[in-house]
Parts: sequence; C-alpha cells; structure tokens
Amino acid sequence: MSLLATATNGVAWTDLHLSPVALDLGFFQLRWYSLAYLAGIFLGYWYMLRLIREPGAPMARRHADDLVFYAALGVILGGRIGYVLFYRPFFYFHNPLEIVKLWDGGMSFHGGVVGTSLGILYLAWKHKLNWLRLHDYVACVVPIGLFTGRLANFVNAELWGAPTTVPWAVRFPELVAGVTVLGPPRHPSQLYEALLEGVVLFAILWWMFWRTRARYEPGKLTGAFLLFYGLFRFGVEFIREPDAQLVGFARATGLHMGQWLCIPMILGGLWLFLSAKGRRERVEPIVGTESVA
Repeated sequence: MSLLATATNGVAWTDLHLSPVALDLGFFQLRWYSLAYLAGIFLGYWYMLRLIREPGAPMARRHADDLVFYAALGVILGGRIGYVLFYRPFFYFHNPLEIVKLWDGGMSFHGGVVGTSLGILYLAWKHKLNWLRLHDYVACVVPIGLFTGRLANFVNAELWGAPTTVPWAVRFPELVAGVTVLGPPRHPSQLYEALLEGVVLFAILWWMFWRTRARYEPGKLTGAFLLFYGLFRFGVEFIREPDAQLVGFARATGLHMGQWLCIPMILGGLWLFLSAKGRRERVEPIVGTESVA
C-alpha cells in the first residue's frame, strides 16, 4: 500500500522482489508457473470432492479420481496445442522442439477448454455418465486454476496491460534493443483477470450451485461459466497488450485474438444458460441410487 500511495510513475515490478523461479537447485528450477498449475489441479480436486458429496452428483468418487487425471491432461495438452495454433503457429512450425518447453510459459485457455472437454467426453462415454452435467461440476472448479494461473502470469511479468496513468500501474521489465529495461506504467491486467476470472467467477458459480437448483438443470452452470468468462476476458482485452506477434492481427481485425476466441464462448454459454431449464431432469442423489426430483 505504501508503494501505491507514493507511486508517481507506476510501481516498478522489480521493487516487488518477485521471481519466476520458486526454487533453484542449480541443476533444477521449480517455477511458480508450474506450481500454479499444480495448485489449481489439487485445490480443484479437493473442491470437486466437496461438490459431489451433495445430493444429485452426476458421478461417484471413483469417477472424480479419473476425472482429475483426464482434466489435467486436457488442460496441459490442449492449452499448449491451442497456444501453438492460435498465437505462434509460424514460430513453432520452424522450432518444433520449443513446443515441449512448457516451463517457459505459453498456454491458451481456450485450447485448455477444448482439451478438458474432450477428456470429460471420454470419461462420460467410458462410464456412461451425463457428459453435460459433468461439465457443470467441472465449471465450478475451473476458476480456482484461473486464479492461480493469472497470479503466475504476474509473477512471470508476462501478458501485461496497456500503458496507463492509474496510480496502481506497474512498470514491467521489457526487452528493448536487446537490453532489459523497465517499461512504461501499465495496467496489471493479470491481476484484473485473477480477480474477475478467478474470484468473481468462482463466487457466481458458488452461489448458483449452493443457493439455487442450477445443478439440476444440465448445462446451466457450464453456460454461466462460458458466458461470464467470455465477457470478463473480452472486456479486459481492451486494456491488455496483444502478444507481440499478433499486434498486426489486432490492428487489422480491430480485436485481439483472445476476443475473437471469446465470441463463440459467449454465444454458446448464453444458449446453454437460457436453454438449461428445458433440460431439467430427475437426477440421482448419488450415482446408482433412487432418483430424486
């Protein structure tokens, strides 16, 4: 708070004494980016177990154990493949070995959504479960990972916002003519997204799950997640810098790549949300027992 109170030209990221590396053993480095994914997976798994203890769960504990594996695999593979295809296809085409360097960052949330959905669909097919209701429960969990991931983006000093004069602006290290210098004061858009996509979105889905009957209307929670995430991400992108290699694309199309990818999420989420009531069904208090309305 003292830094914010006295800042006249933005807070220097270096003054926050942050480092992308959480543990350096010389021969091995553990990065906060990796820890963020692990924390999101394990905290999400814990919360999922809490959700399925409530009446009406679409799966049993054994299914949740499998789900966390398929979802984690989908997030990692889908997120990386999505980043390669959507954000840096030409670079990775010429440098294919760079694709496996996940520790350097570079994950697409939209690709992660596709990968996770494929994992859920496989699990539902394998165990004959309701695939849409599985998505509803996973949707309630995802904001936890989004929150930890956006915090890691801030620690990595990446995906920053556009230049600004707000008192909480941050000056991130930037590479200029081969030299790393502190750039102009910028929006800490990573923290905005951590708040909106993590805290606020989690609160919305928490309220819908625990205070309404949304979990008995297949697709309603999934629709809410897609709709609100899409709106939050679309809005923040206006004050976020596009990836360096996509600046020309943003100027030519008028929108960032992330915004274009959010449009089908918003439309699909709105349809799922509004049509969910028509899919209201009798569900099981737990898998394999007597139905309750």
